[in-house]
Amino acid sequence: MLRLTLQGMRARWVTFTGSFVALALGVGLIAATGLALAATFQAPHRGPERFAAAPVVVRATDTLRVSTPIGERTQRLADPRAVPAEVAAELARLGRTVEDRTFPVSYASVGGEDGEGAAAAGHPWSVAAATPYRLTDGRAPRTSGEVVVAVAARERDRSGGGVAVGDRVRVVTPAGVDSRTVVGTVAATDFETAVFFTDAEAAQLSPRIDALVVHADATAVRKAVQNAVRGTGSGIDVLTGDERRRADPDPDRDSEALVAVNALLGTAAGITCFVSVFVVASTFAFAVAQRRREFGLLRTAGATARQIRRTVFAEAVLVAVPASAAGCLLGAVGAPPLAAWMVDSGVAPSWFAIGDQTWPLHTAFWTGLCVAMAGVLTSSWRAGRIKPTEALREAALDNGTMPPSRWLLGALLLLAGLGLLVWSLATDPGEALKRKTYITRPMLLIVGFALYAPVLVPPLVRLVTWLPARLPGATGLLARENAATGVRRTAAVAAPVLITVALAASLLGTTATINEAKAAEAAAQTTADYVVAAPGDKGALPAPFVTRARSIPGAAVSASRSTAVTVLEEGVALVRSEARAVDPAALAAVSRLPVASGRVADLDDGGIVVNEEWLTRTVGQRVRVWLGDGREVTLRIVAVLRTGTGGNGVYVTPRNAPGAPVDRVDVAVRDGADASAVDAALREAGTATRTTVLTKDEWLARSHPRSSESTRLGLLLILGIALLYTGIALANTLVMATSDRVGDLAVLRLTGATKPQVLRLVAAEALVVVAVGSLLGAAVAGLNLLGLRGALALLSVRSPLVVPWGGLGAMVAASAVLAVVAAVVPALTALRARPVEHAGTRE
Repeated sequence: MLRLTLQGMRARWVTFTGSFVALALGVGLIAATGLALAATFQAPHRGPERFAAAPVVVRATDTLRVSTPIGERTQRLADPRAVPAEVAAELARLGRTVEDRTFPVSYASVGGEDGEGAAAAGHPWSVAAATPYRLTDGRAPRTSGEVVVAVAARERDRSGGGVAVGDRVRVVTPAGVDSRTVVGTVAATDFETAVFFTDAEAAQLSPRIDALVVHADATAVRKAVQNAVRGTGSGIDVLTGDERRRADPDPDRDSEALVAVNALLGTAAGITCFVSVFVVASTFAFAVAQRRREFGLLRTAGATARQIRRTVFAEAVLVAVPASAAGCLLGAVGAPPLAAWMVDSGVAPSWFAIGDQTWPLHTAFWTGLCVAMAGVLTSSWRAGRIKPTEALREAALDNGTMPPSRWLLGALLLLAGLGLLVWSLATDPGEALKRKTYITRPMLLIVGFALYAPVLVPPLVRLVTWLPARLPGATGLLARENAATGVRRTAAVAAPVLITVALAASLLGTTATINEAKAAEAAAQTTADYVVAAPGDKGALPAPFVTRARSIPGAAVSASRSTAVTVLEEGVALVRSEARAVDPAALAAVSRLPVASGRVADLDDGGIVVNEEWLTRTVGQRVRVWLGDGREVTLRIVAVLRTGTGGNGVYVTPRNAPGAPVDRVDVAVRDGADASAVDAALREAGTATRTTVLTKDEWLARSHPRSSESTRLGLLLILGIALLYTGIALANTLVMATSDRVGDLAVLRLTGATKPQVLRLVAAEALVVVAVGSLLGAAVAGLNLLGLRGALALLSVRSPLVVPWGGLGAMVAASAVLAVVAAVVPALTALRARPVEHAGTRE
């Protein structure tokens, strides 16, 4: 049997080469994405950065810790408290202390373009000795008009566009805008952009003490802190050694960056694995189906069903083992360029690189081997169990019949996909907006439609060829009959097109629709004419701008703060919700919130506005929460907002967000007021304080883009890898299918068809198959998008369904071109020989 197996492989080398290529590329993609995913499981270890030279750092804790029956639960605080003055006084008795203050600033050269300037963090100069900052030029600041700025090495020369000693810069601080002289520069770091002031001016700009550098014994410091805070409930951290990293700006930025990369690569790996398994299984099953006449002849010659199956499995092993090994090699070679592209594109942090993990290679190898075996399992079993005469008859014509097991499995998958959709709409419509949902559901439908291909292909072929078959000439009619009778061939070639169109339309359409829905929701909820927001996640608007805006005649102004509240749900889950601190009366003049019950106007210092995602959401109920600074309070629910697209957060009063600065101002022109006068006054206030004033439409375009750069790059990574593979698989399967029809093409030539006519027929069949695959893919995408539209309607979000016609059309066109080329080239090669030499080749 081994000799027979090798002879069969040599005779059908095109078929086995196609299977080898499909499996090697599939395993390579799984290995590459697996290696990249493995590199996200652990962030690099970093020691203390900002306070690297500080012996002891004392600061208020930035972590909320709550004991539960299953252990301690933690959450980051949005607005950590300041170090109490009594703690600072107590520690000053132990030795020299340095007070650190951190506040948002921005600066730009005097005479430069208007704008907010470069975002930075302000500090007192005395703390620089405990940090990596050292003067590279100039001197320390001595008066309130002097600053030291951090400058990158490439910017120290004026030609690099940076600042230098002696330059005048316009600095925006919480107190307003003023011009200052740069008297010194320090080397820039990658964890923050620093601007240093004199200690006295820093204390005026930010009176609160954010951290203390203590030059004393750590044990004595801890004891003094315990004595100072005993009974006050204040949480104070005493940091030494590597723990000092917790006082760095955004100490978890590496792990948080990896979380985003992990989610992206996890999605890409899941889709890649699905696409690879789907295409490889389809290719191997088609390769076996191509040989049904050969199996019939072997059965007629006396081969048993068991021998047929052993032959098929032996061939699969001989192809799968080297193909999987080659795929692992391709993956190992392709993973580093993938990581480099992610870094260059800004998807991954600059330090991201492929590690030395090997388990993704083992996983990819055995996945490829198992998929190859699974791909031939059903076909070989079916080929081996029928009688010789039936095998010969079935090999001559595909009758489109399906075994009961295929009917059952296809029905289960379709019912699972549609059932999950209906279940999510009935129980939690917001689930349909989550990435894992709108990615996994199309996969079930894709496989379900593919399993029903023998039943769906004939009517779809007749649908797409209804007009061509009635045109003069025989090309349209022959293309219809060949595609309709060669069900297995048509289904195998249509499979890559099905998955390409279904995935592309589902992902692109879903993300575009969700983005459009979020923008529409924000537009409906914001009735302000102008929105002024601080730059960055932790920015603050200058106090003079807020004061001037509030004093503009005819303007309704709402100044709000970003904060967070945390609630313990079911006694074990510590859930943090983003919140805004607002004045309810001012908020009513600039917004129209989607209230499900209660009244936002009833919000006071003892109340809270929640959304329908909260476990406790009955108006009048009291709920225990922890505020942004860690204080535990019990608040009364005064209103409940609809869930919407997930952006409807929580509202509290400013008194419940004491450490949060004003970072957004909404301005509406009152009825009867002079709109042009309000506009002029507001823009004048913005110019005077270097604050950017945006109209509502400008703010929506900036804060709710139809497609953000990160989303675009993420989709490019996810779809690019998968669609590149499906494109290659489409060409590969067509080459296999066309090469197997050499005898058919020769018969056409012998009956009088010219070479151009045969090539036009081959091209027409390829286009028919692409059309069939596109229709099946469009059906999958349509079901997915209609489910999303229903979810948005149930969430009370009015937004149009966005169909990516441009991208979808481009992919179908690319598939059509690729299919025609992959079908015509091998046919052209076969037609070079005399027809009589290839007639009857199948036999």
